[in-house]
Amino acid sequence: MYLIGVKNVFEGIESSGKEIIEQLIEGNDIIIERIASFGDRSEEDFYYDQDEYEFVLLLKGRAQLLFEDKGTVDLKAGDWLIIEPHERHRVEYTSMDALWLCVFYR
Repeated sequence: MYLIGVKNVFEGIESSGKEIIEQLIEGNDIIIERIASFGDRSEEDFYYDQDEYEFVLLLKGRAQLLFEDKGTVDLKAGDWLIIEPHERHRVEYTSMDALWLCVFYR
């Protein structure tokens, strides 16, 4: 079987020292992003507050999220969670090799 357009989520990431966000798919009610983090964290006093659900899968590395009302969550490669709409959160820490797959949906 011959597959056209096969890509690899682990390939093609050049470390620029700054977080890379790449939109893989965008549809009416869904956005899928690949995010490569290199020790990145949210700016002080900044919280994400999104209208949609977010499925977060940490493919590689380590990270820590801080939820305004629930405290911190430590993530290692393979861990995933769902962030509810308007659940205010921020990135407290990422390792230099953190790679995320994030799916935003309604």
